[in-house]
Amino acid sequence: MSTEPVHRIGIDLGGTKTEVVLLDEKGNTRLRNRKPTPADQGYEAILDVVVELVEQARLETGQIYSVGIGIPGILDLETDLVLNANTTIMIGHPLRKDLESRLGCPVKIENDANCFALAEATMGAGRNFDTVFGVIMGTGCGGGIVMNGKLHSGHHGIAGEWGHFSIDPAGPQCWCGNKGCIETLISGGGLKKKFQAEHGQERTFPDIVEAARKGTEPEKGFFRQFLDDYGRALGGLISVLDPDAVVLGGGLSNLPELYAEGRQKVLQYTFHKKAKTPILQNELGDSAGVFGAAYL
Repeated sequence: MSTEPVHRIGIDLGGTKTEVVLLDEKGNTRLRNRKPTPADQGYEAILDVVVELVEQARLETGQIYSVGIGIPGILDLETDLVLNANTTIMIGHPLRKDLESRLGCPVKIENDANCFALAEATMGAGRNFDTVFGVIMGTGCGGGIVMNGKLHSGHHGIAGEWGHFSIDPAGPQCWCGNKGCIETLISGGGLKKKFQAEHGQERTFPDIVEAARKGTEPEKGFFRQFLDDYGRALGGLISVLDPDAVVLGGGLSNLPELYAEGRQKVLQYTFHKKAKTPILQNELGDSAGVFGAAYL
């Protein structure tokens, strides 16, 4: 008798909401639900929500199933403890061990950017390509690598973490301890802080973009620099990995300039000046995280 999972349960454990999806053997959605993430109520409360949602999904299937969870952080491969999680209450806890103990089954846990990349490579914009680099450009900046349908996590579980590659040693201080990380230069949160530091005004990035499109300074110059930093970051990545496709996700991925002027900047900084690497907008939106977790 086959022991391969027939149904897949995915959990997207985010900072504000936790979502579950149950997929059948054909990939059809059998159940989908979400609850607020009780990050202000402590670690045990987060465990309670995850267990509750998994149990809801288990009630819908009498089949063999797998459980995958995407989190806003990573697991240390030596200690199995949570590291670098935006939901800081989880840091230092053995999340996988605790959930496996309470659920009585194996649990696969990956970074949420890896889940995004896996979902888009499996059933989204990158489904027709062998090697896909999935990029998150939202409040923060992350990424994931999928090769031939398999997630590549790396020896330390940090493969794809391009957001914390420094491209400007004189740039803004990053929370990771380095200066000029990609995340400080092309994420929504980083750009908001950068504009305030340079111009003494608190502006959201959408407001900056709107003013830049009207030709207003200093927003126009700031946006021009953003596109240059985006080109340098992604162009360098393409030179190293040479993926078959790049899929952009996160709120900033909706900017049409990334696929026009931004692409020209990418080519400027790519070793192969006529690189044909497709830079694609995601197809799954905020559903990617939970579907990617299910496919872990």
